[in-house]
Formats: sequence, structure tokens, C-alpha cells
Amino acid sequence: MNMLFVILMSGAAGGGQGQPNTFGFFLPIILIFLIMYFLIFRPQMKKQKEQKQMIESLRKGDKVITVGGIFGTIAGIKEKEGTLILKIADNTKVELAKTSIAKVVGSE
Repeated sequence: MNMLFVILMSGAAGGGQGQPNTFGFFLPIILIFLIMYFLIFRPQMKKQKEQKQMIESLRKGDKVITVGGIFGTIAGIKEKEGTLILKIADNTKVELAKTSIAKVVGSE
């Protein structure tokens, strides 16, 4: 029995030295991807989801800021085209894509 134990231990020790540990090799790569997911990808997905919800909730009369920095009030929405009409001054209206809205400031 004792001889069997010695043979098994010598075989286990000799076989482990010749092959590298693949889990130890991939562990740093897996950790890097996890860190990137939680620091980069997840916050970006959350921000995109909030932006999409904000665009979907736009209503006539909302005061907004465009990506280009133009302040205005939504005068109308064209759902089919995905655009809206923005009143930026008296008698001045422009048609913009909904995705060009950066922030809702308030509503009338």
C-alpha cells in the first residue's frame, strides 16, 4: 500500500511539471475583460439606455439643448421621419433629427 502511494505521488509530481497551467495563463486576461466590462462597457450601455429613454419621452413644448448647443422649444414631432421641429426664436423653426437632442432643460 505504501509503495502504491509513492508511485502515485511521483507520477503526479512529474506530470504536472511538463504542462503549464492553462487556467493560470487565462486568469489575467479574464480579469482584464471583467474590469473593462465594469469600467467601460456597462456605464456606456447605461448612458445609451438613458439617452434612448429621454429621446422617446420628448413632447411638444419641451425646452431642449441640441448636440450643437442650440437652445429651443419643441414645436412639433414627426414620428414617421424621426425628426422634430425646434423653435429657436420668434418666427424661426428648424427641423432636426431626434437623436440630435442632447438634454431636456424643462417644459412649458
